[in-house]
Amino acid sequence: MKYIDVILPLPLEGTFTYAVSDELAARVAMGVRVLVPLGKSKVYTAMCTGLPHDSTNGLSQEKVKFVIAVLDDSPMLLPQQMRLWQWMSAYYLAPLGDIFKAALPSGLKREEGYRPKMETCVGLAEPFRNSRALRIAFDSMARAVKQQKALACFLGLTNWESLDGDKPTATIREITKEELANESHCTAAIIKALCDRKILYTYEREVGRLNEGGSCHPELIKPLTEPQQDAYNQVLLQMMKKNVVLLHGVTSSGKTELYIHLIEKALNEHKQVLYLLPEIALTVQITSRLQRVFGNRLGIYHSKYSDAERVEIWRKQLSTDPYDVILGARSAVFLPYQNLGLVIIDEEHESNFKQQDPSPRYHARSTAIVMAQMFGAKTILGTATPSMESYYNAQTGKYGLVELKTRYQGIQLPEIRVVNIKDLRRRKMMSGPFSPTLLAAMREALSNNKQVILFQNRRGFAPMIECRVCGWVPKCKNCDVSLTYHKRLNLLTCHYCGFTYTVPSSCPNCDNPNISGRGYGTEKIEDLLSDIFPEARVARMDLDTTRTRNAYERLIGDFSRGKTNVLVGTQMISKGLDFENVAVVGILDADSMLNYPDFRAYEHAFMMMSQVSGRAGRKGKRGLVILQTKSPELPVIQQVVHNNFHDFYNDLLEERKMFHYPPFHHLTYVFLKHRQEPVVEAAAQEMGAKLRQLFGDRVLGPDKPSVARVKALSIRKIVVKLEIGVNLQSVRDRLRQVQQQMMQQPYYKSLQIYYDVDPV
Repeated sequence: MKYIDVILPLPLEGTFTYAVSDELAARVAMGVRVLVPLGKSKVYTAMCTGLPHDSTNGLSQEKVKFVIAVLDDSPMLLPQQMRLWQWMSAYYLAPLGDIFKAALPSGLKREEGYRPKMETCVGLAEPFRNSRALRIAFDSMARAVKQQKALACFLGLTNWESLDGDKPTATIREITKEELANESHCTAAIIKALCDRKILYTYEREVGRLNEGGSCHPELIKPLTEPQQDAYNQVLLQMMKKNVVLLHGVTSSGKTELYIHLIEKALNEHKQVLYLLPEIALTVQITSRLQRVFGNRLGIYHSKYSDAERVEIWRKQLSTDPYDVILGARSAVFLPYQNLGLVIIDEEHESNFKQQDPSPRYHARSTAIVMAQMFGAKTILGTATPSMESYYNAQTGKYGLVELKTRYQGIQLPEIRVVNIKDLRRRKMMSGPFSPTLLAAMREALSNNKQVILFQNRRGFAPMIECRVCGWVPKCKNCDVSLTYHKRLNLLTCHYCGFTYTVPSSCPNCDNPNISGRGYGTEKIEDLLSDIFPEARVARMDLDTTRTRNAYERLIGDFSRGKTNVLVGTQMISKGLDFENVAVVGILDADSMLNYPDFRAYEHAFMMMSQVSGRAGRKGKRGLVILQTKSPELPVIQQVVHNNFHDFYNDLLEERKMFHYPPFHHLTYVFLKHRQEPVVEAAAQEMGAKLRQLFGDRVLGPDKPSVARVKALSIRKIVVKLEIGVNLQSVRDRLRQVQQQMMQQPYYKSLQIYYDVDPV
């Protein structure tokens, strides 16, 4: 009897052993999916990790269950992918089952099976495939004029009218039932009548869901400017020495054009390319640019695609005719690549590359770099505001570094004016969240038919509502957060668990009707703008307005074509979007980013402000940025104003070194969750003590995180700081050992323990 090891799509560590019959054993290989039983009644699609073997891995033969079926004739997972899964599991302390579940589209797992897309076609029945039979058919329908017309149209569309005897003289083409109905202007009943006469018949055919991008047109690649060409040559030189190259180019310097030239070079060398972006919104603009050049050699992959579309892309990548270029968000790292030669990670600094929940909590940038190294491929990290870790790696020689310091066509970086809104509020000169300076700049831009972008990193109408008499604030019943007011829905919503609460007409605490919102979300900004600039066409871009792929395309398309002239948005609008006609960018509240309780707050704030500023004046006249803050004296504000990344980096680097933060130390957060707060508190104290015995003062906590209860689970957090050079695998083995010790105690039976490695 033979046995195989499989991964189950469940949050379970390691692999599981199943017996396989001789008949099925011949079809089993690494990467083939198999159907296996688990427990008394459940059945799962599992992934085979290797060839059949003779060992039960310590289990008695009676306990080993049999594989029910082998689902594939060829592997759905390639050896390099399996290696990547194993690395991710070890590095991110994530069960292999979680990686399996995250990596494969649901349609390739039995829970939601994949169904090919079908369409109904119409064919000519065998007895009528000659000229004489067709003449008789038309004669028999002398009174059925509509049927005659539909049949004549069918024969013309399919080329059956070219029959010479029983031989067609033109190529017969397939036609769908819908196409026939549209072209002949007939009803479904007419087509059915022709089928009832046995002249036509209908059948189903499988159709792909993937859009074909047309032919490849390398002649449309724009020639590089002199600074771009110099940077391109430097990148090629650096790639000869280093596996990873950081391209530090100011906003609107033309990094995308460099990428296109690098992609063309890789394709000429018969290599595949992965182009990663942090935000789905960006793929909308970049797709059209890449499709013009690379046509149907380009595939797109991200979470807004339907599951069936993702299955078809997965299958295509395993075929003999895969996409040469994949453009996608972080999940694109999981696709099967057969001959990867280049990985481009655009906006590499973005925290969206990190998966937060659920597990695996991987960073797509780090994962893609490791994957590239497995293939012997090169990686380009592109950004105007590098992450501290990447820039440090470039400065210390681990990565290559190329800088592109001039904007395309020599356009100046935008002028940034800092407005002290603390002083203006004191003097009662603010119009809600807008300073007089910002309103004047917007008015001038709109009068000159220019566009405006306003950045407010809070969605909803108001971050909270409050009773003006007793101070009552509605809180989520499941989480330790106040509820956000969404005016259009007339609901209070928790942005952590989705709990909703109808807005009360009066305070439930003191019965006072004077309840009003505090603060400004993007929805409220949009409302206020309609009052101040009634002639403006305002659009909003945040999580509430971009829940579908079409919504992204519509919002960006309308703004690009000038159908809307003011765009209000959260951090989505800061991420590399390219609009030609934007004259003014307003940063409404810089302080909300700077005052966030996290060691990366200043890094994220600098990046976000610099990036959103870069949306102004990308073509033509120099743009203007109005930066509103209560703390204009902060060095980080001045560093944004003067685009002084190097000073910002050096200041922050000194601080990080002093307090043992990245890039000088690795961070791992240990989270514990339980429904009962006393249990999670006791567990956190015990686990913290155990970890301190192993790692000493490298362990901080346990503490309550800023949001200490989410989805009715109380949370505690322990921080482990590890100096560079420590044996990370040994550390992670010890973390798992401590976790196992904790979970063996009956008191902690339903305790959840998980890790966030390299948090952002």
